[in-house]
Amino acid sequence: MSETIGCLIFGSLLIFMGLIGSSLKRLPLSAAMVYLGIGFLIGPSGADFLSMTLPDDVTRLRIAAEIGLLISLFAVGLRLRVPPADRRWILPLRLGVVAMIFTVAAIAALGVLVLHLSLGVAVLLGAMIAPTDPVLAHEVGVRDAGDVERVRFSLSGEGGINDGTAYPCAMLGLLLCSSGTTSEALWRMVGGIAWGIASGAGVGWLLGFATARLVAFLRSRHGQALGLEGFFSLGLIMLSYGVALGIHSYGFLAVFAAGVAMRRVEHLTSGRKTPKEAVGVVDSKDIEATSTHPEKAPAFVAESVMGFTVELEHLAEAGLILLTGALVSRYWADMLTWAAAGLVAILLFVIRPAATQLALIGSRASHHQRRLISWFGIRGVGSLYYLTLALEQGPRAQLLPLVPWVLSIIAVSIVLHGISAAPLMRRYA
Repeated sequence: MSETIGCLIFGSLLIFMGLIGSSLKRLPLSAAMVYLGIGFLIGPSGADFLSMTLPDDVTRLRIAAEIGLLISLFAVGLRLRVPPADRRWILPLRLGVVAMIFTVAAIAALGVLVLHLSLGVAVLLGAMIAPTDPVLAHEVGVRDAGDVERVRFSLSGEGGINDGTAYPCAMLGLLLCSSGTTSEALWRMVGGIAWGIASGAGVGWLLGFATARLVAFLRSRHGQALGLEGFFSLGLIMLSYGVALGIHSYGFLAVFAAGVAMRRVEHLTSGRKTPKEAVGVVDSKDIEATSTHPEKAPAFVAESVMGFTVELEHLAEAGLILLTGALVSRYWADMLTWAAAGLVAILLFVIRPAATQLALIGSRASHHQRRLISWFGIRGVGSLYYLTLALEQGPRAQLLPLVPWVLSIIAVSIVLHGISAAPLMRRYA
């Protein structure tokens, strides 16, 4: 796509969505469905303004998906205003670990026994389509910081956790694809997984907590570090991710933990008050008075950083789903197969519900809540990221046939969940 046409299309799209965005909330329609449709229309099967292929554009797509995930994971962490030892974390942890592992294993078994894939490629397929998506989950996730409604909190927490747990599954698949897989290599990987999870969550928490404390201290005690909340947001995302990669831990978990930790600092200061109650009425002529107040500074910082990050999240969603639509526009004919249709149906209507029921055994979630959680296992940018990661590092000849399948799951998920999100959540509320 030429620079001029690209600016015209994307600029018009953003203004259009800004004008009609609030109207979509009342309709069985999501912003992601609009982006997907426009991406298809400007792709090879439409106007051919945006043409992308795999594996030719795999690195650019992987970097774009990676950036989108990092922004969204940080935003999700900032929304989850619950102490780390609170029992409400149990459901997201069960979904992000137990349901995730079951889903990968079930898809891998299906891949080997029915689709006749090698074990490594089958595990990679599971890692691609098992994680639910934090970028698109805001349709059914927590609405703002302090929202602890069981379904919304569980879905948001799952989206934040399982992109981190999907990474070791992808690495296992890549290891199994290599010719020199040994028991020693598998044991080393087990140790690497334990280190990656613990150190990733730990380093993210420490950086998020320390940054939030430092900014609040400088503002309330010295009247410094004022404004530029977007710098703190992007800086903390990049610092957490960079440090995590530097110590060979899981960067996605680190960024998610950094967001949770920044929110925790605000929660400790605000106590029983909501963030908005803690901030109070802000005088537009003297914002500094609020941002430097000892009891209000942490809440002001957290809310300002979250507002900036959420805007970035929506921009990332627009760009990434537009690219996904262009890919669907190229591969749509290959997506219309019985194998793709069967895989989509089994994942959404059999494996996901079974994984959810297994993960929530003995929980306090009602049957209605369990059905909602099992249905809203949205697939999207996370699947695109792990697809491109596998194509970069794995055997491309064996992995390229998976492209239409993964795109089918993303497209069907965006449409079905986009249509059902508003009416189902409104009925549930």
